[in-house]
Amino acid sequence: MIYFDNAATSYPKPRFTLDAVGEAFRRYGANPGRGGHKMAIETSEMVFKARQELITLLGGEDPERVVFTQNCTGATNLAIKGILRAGDHVIISSMEHNAVWRPVDALARAGVIRYDIATVVPDDPAATVENFRRLLRSNTRLICCVHGSNVFGTLQPVEEICAMAHGEGILFLLDAAQTAGVLPIDLRELPADFICIAAHKGLYAPTALGALIVNCDEPLGTLLEGGSGSLSKEPAMPPFLPDRLEAGTVNTMGIAGLRGGLRFLRRRTVAGIHRSEMALTDYLYEGLEKIDGVILYNRPQLPVLSFGIEGMSGEAVTEALAQKGFALRGGFHCSPLAHQTMGTYESGTARIGIGAFNTREQAAALLRAVAAASCRQRGAVADP
Repeated sequence: MIYFDNAATSYPKPRFTLDAVGEAFRRYGANPGRGGHKMAIETSEMVFKARQELITLLGGEDPERVVFTQNCTGATNLAIKGILRAGDHVIISSMEHNAVWRPVDALARAGVIRYDIATVVPDDPAATVENFRRLLRSNTRLICCVHGSNVFGTLQPVEEICAMAHGEGILFLLDAAQTAGVLPIDLRELPADFICIAAHKGLYAPTALGALIVNCDEPLGTLLEGGSGSLSKEPAMPPFLPDRLEAGTVNTMGIAGLRGGLRFLRRRTVAGIHRSEMALTDYLYEGLEKIDGVILYNRPQLPVLSFGIEGMSGEAVTEALAQKGFALRGGFHCSPLAHQTMGTYESGTARIGIGAFNTREQAAALLRAVAAASCRQRGAVADP
């Protein structure tokens, strides 16, 4: 199998990740923050170091602002449902993943908030920012924007949207599921109030791990309550981070794997990996342009590339390629808003997710398989 589904989760994981998880099972088997014995202390120290290393990658300073979650969806729900109150207004972009749209819509359907969707105009950042601006209300509390589309690989003008939000006294949430570890992110240049991260994608950690970076002092309500390892006699969760938002045992093995993934990123650098991934993305895009019957939508700015074949749904394309040994994802990618925005709501797309371990030889083989699938489809259409 040739794996091109890295936008869903990165594979294979680096040796650093595998070694770190193996070491965790041998060395960090205790429950962090839940005991004073040697293994519990060492496990707590390992988790703290992971917070330090992640916040450093993002240009931040305070590791206690790193809250570990079960995934990026957990992070978006924690921030959205923790910060919003009755009567608030929210603006989201028309490229949002369901991890943002659904929790916002659920609060709206419950009568708690109202929200609007700002139309993203591809290749026109100024128009996109203006579409957010015209939706502002006196009670707008939060603006949510995906950094990079998980379907089309487009980047939104998040620096400008964040600055606009803060200029109006509005909080800004950045969904960095597709960009953390893929693009350099610096909190000093992009001071989002909440950054939601999927550790298992560009950070090369195991699945079932995400993080919420809380980059503001606004009090957050809790989504879960339970053991925290601190202030245990109190009926309420502790008021301080990260304990307030981490009810129950954290994913110690996943966090250890995250440290391995971060070590891999430091070794190869985020910028270096991005250059190689984008070189391969450009090679694939230019190759697909030359294939009769292939539909392209935009030139991606991330190593995420969607395409179609005339007369086939996105799922049909990926099923045909799977029969030839290629792993892609077809359909709607949990982002129906993005498909509505880009005009692919009926057919969906076939998505190529390029990762650090993909090669030019693999990309060339994929292009040959796509050309063959397109040729077969055109032959089937032409054949009475």
